[in-house]
Amino acid sequence: MSDTKVYLTSEGFLEIEQELNELKNVKRPEIIKALKDARALGDLSENADYDAARAEQAQIEGRILELEKIMENAEIIENKKTDTVDLGVTVKICYVDDDEEEEYRIVGSKEADPSNNKISNESPIAKSIIGAKVGEVRAVATPNGGSYNVIIKAIS
Repeated sequence: MSDTKVYLTSEGFLEIEQELNELKNVKRPEIIKALKDARALGDLSENADYDAARAEQAQIEGRILELEKIMENAEIIENKKTDTVDLGVTVKICYVDDDEEEEYRIVGSKEADPSNNKISNESPIAKSIIGAKVGEVRAVATPNGGSYNVIIKAIS
């Protein structure tokens, strides 16, 4: 991961901090104990428990490094203005073709969770509507080269 800024809401930063603490203070000690227990069984060359614990340790340590790097490069989104669409806002849009309305919170890519209507600022919809005001119509590019229009209904 490069040293580029990682945009996070304060909630997203807190979630990452909690995951990091969980890994360091709970998972890491558990895996150290599992390694000690596996070593106590004797021959490590054919010890499946030891191999599994080492693999899990590598995964946990890798995730710890990743989370530390994210936190090190984090820029907290503190968007208080709601006159235009930007990082950190919740926006209600209407798809022009079918009158369907959706509400999205625009967050950084590390915090995106489409199933909870948190979309990345790097997504096609967000790229198209960032900077828009209520009432504006914006075209959103699709992967196949087409586009569709959305209307900004509300920003909060």
